[in-house]
Amino acid sequence: MKFTLSWLKDHLDTEASLDAISETLTRIGLEVEGIEDKAAALRPYVIARVISAEQHPNADRLRVCQVDPGDGQPLQVVCGAPNARTGMLSVFAPPGTYVPGKAITLSVGTIRGVESRGMLCSGAELGLSEDHDGILDLPADAPVGTPYAVWAGLDDPVIEINLTPNRSDCASIHGIARDLAATGIGTLKREPMPPVRGEGACPTPVTLQFDAHDKGLCPLFALRLVRGVKNGPSPEWMQKRLRAIGLRPINALVDITNYLTFDRGRPLHVFDAKKVAGGLTVRRAEDGESLVALDGKTYRLDSDTVVIADDKGVESIGGIMGGEASGCDETTTDVLIESALWDPRNIARTGRRLGIITDARYRFERGVDPAFALPGLDLATRLVIDLCGGSPSQATIAGEVPELSHVIDFPWTEVRRLAGIELSRAEMKVTLESLGFHISGSGDRVKVLPPSWRPDVEGKADLVEEIVRIAGLDRIEPKPLPRIETVAVEPMLTVLQRRGRLAKRALASRGMLEAVTYSFIPHADARLFGGGKPDLALANPIAADLSDMRPSLVPGLLRAAQANADRGFPDTALFEVGQCFASDEPEGQSLRATGLRRGTARHSGAGRHWSGAAEVVDAFEAKADALALLAALGVPTGGLQIVAGGPDWLHPGRSGTLQFGPKNVVGHFGELHPRLLKAMDLKGTLVAFEITLDALPLPRHRPTKAKPALALSDLQAISRDFAFVVPRDVPAADILKAAQGAERKMITGIEVFDLYEGTGIPEGAKSVAVAVRLQPSERTLTDAEIEAVSAKIVAEVGKKTGATLRS
Repeated sequence: MKFTLSWLKDHLDTEASLDAISETLTRIGLEVEGIEDKAAALRPYVIARVISAEQHPNADRLRVCQVDPGDGQPLQVVCGAPNARTGMLSVFAPPGTYVPGKAITLSVGTIRGVESRGMLCSGAELGLSEDHDGILDLPADAPVGTPYAVWAGLDDPVIEINLTPNRSDCASIHGIARDLAATGIGTLKREPMPPVRGEGACPTPVTLQFDAHDKGLCPLFALRLVRGVKNGPSPEWMQKRLRAIGLRPINALVDITNYLTFDRGRPLHVFDAKKVAGGLTVRRAEDGESLVALDGKTYRLDSDTVVIADDKGVESIGGIMGGEASGCDETTTDVLIESALWDPRNIARTGRRLGIITDARYRFERGVDPAFALPGLDLATRLVIDLCGGSPSQATIAGEVPELSHVIDFPWTEVRRLAGIELSRAEMKVTLESLGFHISGSGDRVKVLPPSWRPDVEGKADLVEEIVRIAGLDRIEPKPLPRIETVAVEPMLTVLQRRGRLAKRALASRGMLEAVTYSFIPHADARLFGGGKPDLALANPIAADLSDMRPSLVPGLLRAAQANADRGFPDTALFEVGQCFASDEPEGQSLRATGLRRGTARHSGAGRHWSGAAEVVDAFEAKADALALLAALGVPTGGLQIVAGGPDWLHPGRSGTLQFGPKNVVGHFGELHPRLLKAMDLKGTLVAFEITLDALPLPRHRPTKAKPALALSDLQAISRDFAFVVPRDVPAADILKAAQGAERKMITGIEVFDLYEGTGIPEGAKSVAVAVRLQPSERTLTDAEIEAVSAKIVAEVGKKTGATLRS
């Protein structure tokens, strides 16, 4: 919500400074997001007279001007504007001035051999317009030496506040002034608004075509005809205010409705009466109807859309946007002014479905003041008559203003109970009354009636909030929370929350840097990772390349790694823990931990070193990260299976899938597919892993969290090597699993240390050598016992994998 300081002072009589107003707005919950003060930016620019403008001796298109900036000391300026001439008044910028239109700071310079001390400026160079054709040509009565911003009326700061959704009353400048007046910073101006006395009935009938169930879609519709108007540009003061808040002036009739939308929070619509056929009917749209709206787009309507139609068809989408066919232009002489009430929920649904964002929708879906619907029509009528002339008719009113008021039984002690602040009863009463609340009764409990413009106030807590925010949260005495001596029985964090935190610590400890990427990615990237479904496309993306919810964390990390590489940091190791989305249902959302390594960013270190050549990352580096993460999370890996291959975005021969059985896939690791890198325009060697934390087995419940006693054997461990010949397609993991199962109590470690294919090995087979560590716990093993265990290992591996011991 934007407004200018002078516009605010139309409603608030105050001498407070801009800083005081800004601080007060934030203090009462209307947070100031920014203040645009053009006068400060344009302070060095002054009105100057061109004493002379002579041809440049060394350039045909340049002139050497002598400029009087008002101090009686002329300065020489080289100017290339075709309209620079002797005697004209323009805007001068001295050396040291920042020029926003060119993004430069002026200095004393030499142009084609002639010294130039400043600049004569165009509107584009000051950032005020798109006019590059020449320097500003000011009227003859412009005072030389006066700051240009002051003379041009640009010394009116624009304040932007951030409104919470419940404060629809402050979507108007009058409502903001009301809140400020309640703090004592000024007095609210209350101008009388007598009703307009029209001549004769409005010739356009209005019909609300709803059944009893749908009456709330449009409880009130008021219409008035004004004949004989002359439509043209709106006054300069109105155009200046509309431009200041980012609106483009169109014509007087349209500008009046836009002005009142911000000034009073009352959206209205104007129809060219001669373009309306017959009467107006407010109804549900019929499936298949369409409307070419004022933005030039065609919208397909359905039965959930409330429209305003005439005898020819739909003329406007109620409460959101009017139609192009009945819009007002310079030929309009008779105008119908509409002021209506609409159902907030229906407006919100319709706006989202059609993708239309307007100032009218913004206010109607939050709730406008129902009691101001008819006074707003009168106010708009008076402005039309004042600015465009014409004679008004009486208003046609269909429906009635709904009765939404409710009385709240309010004990004054509720403020102390809920907010912990002691305020006098008189101060609290004055605060509520200044905000428009009606109070009846005396004593400890009173009856409070909220004003019609505050639909968000429903109970006692809301009244406490109103009192406290005006009084100031700084008046609440800080007190420490009581110390709780007992130990919490239940854990404060869920298993998933603990795993998310542990995952971040574990990956950071492996030398990876945490990244936080957008949950939205380009549609093309989403499709590469199995996403891109219509139900995961954003209806209103913040940018064209952030259109889809991400199906994986990998694409965001890939883009981040490439951005670092483009800036001279090719060896990056990144990780992220965040949400991914497989569908728009709650069960389609999952928490994942993902790591990515690029270039030489191995766990052992990155970059070149004198001791040896730098090695690029490979799939085993990603595998090590994934297994280290599972170990840090305390996930038992006894039943973990590592299966070759993975999703399409991984290299089919350099990737693996982590699973606890075929139906419980918990993650993937490996090298990124070259086809994917080409599609995303990425370079370099990249490996990644992704673990779905939701899919990991839950920890086993234990009666105590104390760790078991550490059992260390004093006996010497021994190691035995076995070389098995197996078919080439048998995974080494199957050999390890089978060998481990031969003697679980005694075998404390097993690993692959050699893989051989070639001479001496049958065609289609391979030799896998493993080292088995045996740890006795009671006595030293004899040769016979060692041989017995070895035989069991050979037998078990042979049984499970078909392996034979290599001779």
